[in-house]
Amino acid sequence: MSNVKRKNGTLWTALFTLLSVLYVYPIVMILLNSFKIETAITTSGAFTLPTADTFAGFTNYVNALMAKGFLQSFGYSLFITVSSVALILLCCSMCAWYITRVNSPISKAMYYLCVFSMVVPFQMVMFTLSQISDQLKFNTPWNLCVIYLGFGAGLAVFMFCGFVKSIPLEIEEAATIDGCNPVQTYGYIVFPILKPTMISVAILQAMWVWNDYLLPTLALDIKKYRTIPMLIQYFRGSYGRVEMGPMMACIMLTVLPIIVFYLACQKYIIEGVVAGAVKG
Repeated sequence: MSNVKRKNGTLWTALFTLLSVLYVYPIVMILLNSFKIETAITTSGAFTLPTADTFAGFTNYVNALMAKGFLQSFGYSLFITVSSVALILLCCSMCAWYITRVNSPISKAMYYLCVFSMVVPFQMVMFTLSQISDQLKFNTPWNLCVIYLGFGAGLAVFMFCGFVKSIPLEIEEAATIDGCNPVQTYGYIVFPILKPTMISVAILQAMWVWNDYLLPTLALDIKKYRTIPMLIQYFRGSYGRVEMGPMMACIMLTVLPIIVFYLACQKYIIEGVVAGAVKG
C-alpha cells in the first residue's frame, strides 16, 4: 500500500513540475529576449540563448526607462494599486463585519449582491462604465480606486465574511462592556484579528489591479494617463514597427515588482483562504 502511495506521489510531483515549467517558460523567454538585439528577437533566434552577437546588455532596459514615459506610468500604476487595495481592505472588511454581525434582511441582501457581482461578466458593464466614469470625473488615476472598489468588493466581502464568522462574538461583547463603541470595537478588536485574510485579499487584489489593462483603458483619459500595461502597447516605431527589445524589457520591469510582492507574501495566501472558509 505504501509503495502505491509513493508511486502516486511521484507521478503527481512529476505532473506539477511539468506544469510549473510550462507556466514559467514564457517569463524565462521574455527575460532572455530582453537582453537581445532587435534582429535576434524577430527571427527564429527568439527561442535561443543570447550569444556574443545577439547580446544587447542593458540597452533595452535603458531605452524602456528613458522612452515613452515609463517612470510616469509606473507611478500611476503604483498609486492606483496602493490606493485601490487600501480602500478595498478598509471598506470591504467593515462591510463584511456589519453583514455578519447584523442579522437583518438588508445585510443578507447586501451579501448576496456582493456575491452576485462576482458572476456578472465585465463585458456587460463596459459601455456604461466608460460613460459614467467620464460623467463623474473618475477618469483620472486619483479617482480610479473608487471604481476598483466596486469591482473588487465581491471577492473581498466574501472572504472577509467567512473569516469574521470564526471570530468569537464574546470578544466583541467584552469590548462593548468595557465602553467601546462600534468603530472602536472594529479598530481595536476586529481589524487586528483580520490580518491573515487582509494579507490574502491584498495580494489577490494587488495582482489584479497592477496587471489590469482593460478597466484603466476604458475609464482613464488615455491621452493624459497611461498605466504600465497600457504603456507596453505604445512601443511602436514608424510604420507600425514594434520595438521588441524595449517592449520585452518593459514587460520584465512590470512583472518584477508583483513577483517580488507575491513571493514575499505567498505563505499568507493559503492561511487566509483556509481561515475564511469557515461556515457559521
